[in-house]
Amino acid sequence: MNNTITISAVRPKTSLLDKPLSKGKGEVSLSSFALLFSELVQYCQNRVYTVPELQTKLAEMGQDVGSKIIDLFFVRDRSWKRETKLIHMLFFIKTTMWKSLFGRDADKLERANDDEATYYIIEDEPLVNKYISVPKDKGSLNCAVFIAGIIEAVLNGCGFACKVTAHWHKGTTYMVKFEDHVISRDKQLGDQKSI
Repeated sequence: MNNTITISAVRPKTSLLDKPLSKGKGEVSLSSFALLFSELVQYCQNRVYTVPELQTKLAEMGQDVGSKIIDLFFVRDRSWKRETKLIHMLFFIKTTMWKSLFGRDADKLERANDDEATYYIIEDEPLVNKYISVPKDKGSLNCAVFIAGIIEAVLNGCGFACKVTAHWHKGTTYMVKFEDHVISRDKQLGDQKSI
């Protein structure tokens, strides 16, 4: 009779969110993205009747993507810290988030001269508009509302309540209009740091 005991090491299972972001190429081919986004636009178009309804549907889908992006940056990659200052959060979107989504920074970030609660993220040629042919009867369609939805979801999810819209101006301009309490909180944080 053999009285030996074997002990085996059992590794605990790790959750998908516990794994670090892949350091490999996170790129998708441009033709695959164009096809997928084109299908997304057609899917939305078949379920609405007017251009404003189509833009609203695209913005809602962008918001779904934006809420997932927050998870990617702040839950899976633990080196990121939550931004509390408004301008730092906008720079995060203009640089880090834009680079991870589109491979480059957004072209410009500006603040409105007449309204301290309004900022503009300007992109000369958004990737989502590059391969979309807009029919003449839908001439005012701007598919960049999808990206506006992403921006809005990220900002709202990080505690910066706002409304983001996309406009044809200098390419495409994303107008970010923050709620008053966000601006007053940001001023209060600025005053505390100067003491």
